[in-house]
Amino acid sequence: MPSTNNPAVAVHSSLSYAQPTNLSAWGTYLAQVDRVTPYLGPLARWAETLRRPKRTLIVDVPIELDNGDFAHFEGYRVQHNLARGPGKGGVRYHPDVTLEEVMALSAWMTIKNAAVNLPFGGAKGGIRLDPERLSKKELERVTRRYTSEIGVIIGPHQDIPAPDVNTDSQIMAWMMDTYSMNTGLASPGVVTGKPVHLSGSLGRVKATGRGVFVIGCEAMRRLNMPIGGARVAIQGFGNVGSTTAELFAKAGAMIVAAQDSGGAIFNAQGLPITELADHVQRHRTVGGFPGADSLDPEAFWDAPCDVLIPAALEGQITVARAERLRARLVLEGANGPTLPEADDILGSRGIVVVPDVICNSGGVTVSYFEWVQDFASYFWTEDEINQRLEKIVLDALEQIWRTSERRGVSLRTAAFVVACERILTAHEERGLYP
Repeated sequence: MPSTNNPAVAVHSSLSYAQPTNLSAWGTYLAQVDRVTPYLGPLARWAETLRRPKRTLIVDVPIELDNGDFAHFEGYRVQHNLARGPGKGGVRYHPDVTLEEVMALSAWMTIKNAAVNLPFGGAKGGIRLDPERLSKKELERVTRRYTSEIGVIIGPHQDIPAPDVNTDSQIMAWMMDTYSMNTGLASPGVVTGKPVHLSGSLGRVKATGRGVFVIGCEAMRRLNMPIGGARVAIQGFGNVGSTTAELFAKAGAMIVAAQDSGGAIFNAQGLPITELADHVQRHRTVGGFPGADSLDPEAFWDAPCDVLIPAALEGQITVARAERLRARLVLEGANGPTLPEADDILGSRGIVVVPDVICNSGGVTVSYFEWVQDFASYFWTEDEINQRLEKIVLDALEQIWRTSERRGVSLRTAAFVVACERILTAHEERGLYP
């Protein structure tokens, strides 16, 4: 609905996940780099490159509100590393967006693209705002102004944004149109995640959740965990969480617990996912769903389950929560949900963590497909998309799993080893210029 107050002043939403730690997302990423550096051999001489974003852009995004007032928002675009190709990463609209967060997200995109072996570097963007406080027209103005401001560093061969938290195909359509108008060329390849009839790709909307499911099924097979009857708990019931829940439920698993920014629920017999999705569509939260018991949000982390899927924001699995988790397997649908010290505790307890940089890579994989299709002006069927997605992410998991076993390290460290070797080899072979 239209704004009644200046949204640039009230930037903090009442509906946000608690961040129970002082360690920033960027601090988490740096700790992960420190942990992998000893495994990089001669390539470690280039490791400092991983600790420094290549380019950061902070922009002012002024717009006229529907009521005639003016508001200013702070926006960011960070290109962390472009050694292996153009930047690739989403744009999020959230009241808690900071430069450090965007830096970390761009760095994780660098690692993710390399871990899956896509020909991209890592980038990320965001605007600090609460989209709930803006009308559709105000969101369009924000998006178009932001796109114009970052237009100096994005492009089909430079940096390709995509949807992320609180952004969708409509936002991408506005970004594509703005960039195309400003350059005087139709440029569908400047963003991915577009509507299908605007050169978007089939299968993109559910790609991240599908990737989590595909990776999860393979991890469960390797751990001798049957999917039928498996108890799954999911934090976050947006695009990723809801898609993952739907696919696991169809495969015979029971979604026993769910949490989002509006509440937490539990049903030991399994939540009816279709009815829950309808409830979320109407009320925009899992909270208050009549087919389950309400939980205190913190009690979600005590829910008895076999598989835990954090699919919300970063920094959610803390040391205290890691000590209480009752799952055997954690599938990171979100970016950076587990703090480094919590990772150690999960490992010591024998809980396997499939890290974000491989587990949620389905979205960027299908974004890659969309980018390729845009250049070819030839589009694949949804079955072809899903088959190609499955092959790429499973091939990547196979290499990471083998690296983990060979080196005796966690899957996260193995994923960073594989990715960093590719990134730093590209740096070494390209050299420094000038």
